[in-house]
Amino acid sequence: MGSTALVTGASSGIGLEFARLHAKRGGDLIAVARRKEQLDALKAEVEAKGKSTVHVIAEDLSDEASAQRIYDSIAAHGFTVDILINNAGFGGQGLFHGRDWAADRQMIQVNVVALTELTRLFLPDMIARGAGKVLNVSSTAGEVPGPLQAVYFATKAFVTSFSYALTEELKGTGVTVTALLPGATESGFASTSGMDKSSLFQSTASASSVAKAGYNAMLQGKRRIIAGVPFTRRIQYALLPFLPMGMILSSVRASQEVD
Repeated sequence: MGSTALVTGASSGIGLEFARLHAKRGGDLIAVARRKEQLDALKAEVEAKGKSTVHVIAEDLSDEASAQRIYDSIAAHGFTVDILINNAGFGGQGLFHGRDWAADRQMIQVNVVALTELTRLFLPDMIARGAGKVLNVSSTAGEVPGPLQAVYFATKAFVTSFSYALTEELKGTGVTVTALLPGATESGFASTSGMDKSSLFQSTASASSVAKAGYNAMLQGKRRIIAGVPFTRRIQYALLPFLPMGMILSSVRASQEVD
């Protein structure tokens, strides 16, 4: 029997592709998302192939109690989580002072608090077993400040920094943490964040290619992997430490503007 992976945001986009990849390897799944009907469709799709089982948990990670409920439910069923894939997250475009605070607060809860709490809940079990893998989906957005997406970019900077720190803390434990930094990806993110009309999302990588790169990097225990980013933009990221901040901010703002 393969390992069991817990995937948040498993109902669509990159999360759905993570679930499919893990099942293809014969692993079992604990699929978490808000929309139960889509989770049930994933369960039917995967289990029809006869290699894996899927346990569905319909939870909204914007609820502050959701992470603990997920952990308690898994413990009550006697499942062992070998792989934790913190994929759930969302963004939102607009001037910070004009955006709805409730929406940005939910963004921080999902992108930062829930991810951190789930990691805190499952890490001790992995360390006790001497084995485990965590994959945190960050973003190339976390590499720079993000005018017009100030909160989203900041949440992803947290995820990247948090993940890097854990890689050092966990040396010698048998547990690894990998940060996946996707570029613009073909998924529901662009439309829900209001970024689908921006220049940044006129050329996107497929969710399946990004998920595959992240999943493979996680299996190899890499600290980070950048995926779905054209060569020219990779060069831009490499030059960031040498560019004036004013230039960076102007460039990022231009890429976030929508018609």
